[in-house]
Amino acid sequence: VAATPPPLPHPQIVRSVRNPRQISSPSTEGHPWASDCCVNPPSRADPSTDLPQLPFLFPAAMFLRGSILSVARRPLATVASRLIHSGVAGSPFEPTEAHAQLRSMVRKFAENEVDPQANDFNRDERMNLPLFRRLGELGLLGLTAPEEFGGSGMDATSACIVHEELSAADPALCLSYLAHSLLFVNNLARNGSREQMARFLPGACSGETIGGMCMSEPDAGTDVLSMRTRAEATDGGGAFELTGTKMWITNGTVDGSTTGDVFLVYAKTGPPQERGGMSLFLVEKGAPGFSLGQQIKDKCGMRASLTAELVFDKCRVPRENLVGGEGDAVRCMMRNLEVERLCLAAMSCGIARRSVEAMARYSNERSSFGKPLKSFGQIQRLVGEAFARMRAGRAYLYDVAARIDLDSDPE
Repeated sequence: VAATPPPLPHPQIVRSVRNPRQISSPSTEGHPWASDCCVNPPSRADPSTDLPQLPFLFPAAMFLRGSILSVARRPLATVASRLIHSGVAGSPFEPTEAHAQLRSMVRKFAENEVDPQANDFNRDERMNLPLFRRLGELGLLGLTAPEEFGGSGMDATSACIVHEELSAADPALCLSYLAHSLLFVNNLARNGSREQMARFLPGACSGETIGGMCMSEPDAGTDVLSMRTRAEATDGGGAFELTGTKMWITNGTVDGSTTGDVFLVYAKTGPPQERGGMSLFLVEKGAPGFSLGQQIKDKCGMRASLTAELVFDKCRVPRENLVGGEGDAVRCMMRNLEVERLCLAAMSCGIARRSVEAMARYSNERSSFGKPLKSFGQIQRLVGEAFARMRAGRAYLYDVAARIDLDSDPE
């Protein structure tokens, strides 16, 4: 991969990283905690005036004000630019040059195209479909899917990078991206047959179709194994009929009036009283008995990611749409939830990073008692603690990501 990424679109970069087991462990040389030599940050971290003075905050003792005041202070423009926006190939955040270029590409896209539209679409509770499909043009919708089915064949660290950068600009768009790229695409890529992957993944990776996953129910959220949706064999075992309701489904609708294009749906095929005994099915838009119950509106946040109730009324699904073995879906579920939870954490890190940037900028712009807020020790402490916690979260996130093999079964 070239040292300098070409202009967008840049899908070839996202086809450069394979299984993390093939990536050698990075040395401490170039580590962002050992050196503050990093790539240039995006423009929103570079206000025209100096930002608050903050110390180098990696030791835990730096949380104490006395310790903070005992170290040499640096402008936050230096700290935030070189630490918040670290981009050194060989660091835990970018183990390879391909990872560093992926982050650079996604960050430019997020700043130039995602950030400017976020407030309008969230205010109106609309999903920006053209922008979502741009992610397909960049090779991001099938980030972890095999290349032979239109994906980019990348690893868990790459998925974290994309989710962190997108959520820093628009968490709602990123949530819809997560539901599509991980809950549908990655799930099918790890658990589906070659025939199913050949049928559904190319369209999902390009953005032609938008998918999601149906697991939660009105009375089964966290306790997902108590779900009531059932799939009964019919036609001598040649098909199944799904009956039940799924709730809070991201991408359940993308226009407010119809369902999304395709979903992976969990339903019980074992005895009703048995916890578990679930199977996984591919259900397409327009399937008999499959309908949109309602779009869930007026959410507390992430309103540009549309959420819906989906209804299955003896929904007929052919046996070839059964993913994995009958009664085997708990394994599929746990296998995919591992990376989903990881990337939800990456989204949180992106939101936290943007929040620290906003704190630093405001403490510079707002004055009190004739001084900028950045001049007061209490404000420095609050910004410094937030910065240190954000950095600790990112370090933990990427340490876990480096240990995950997307092709392994859950233990």
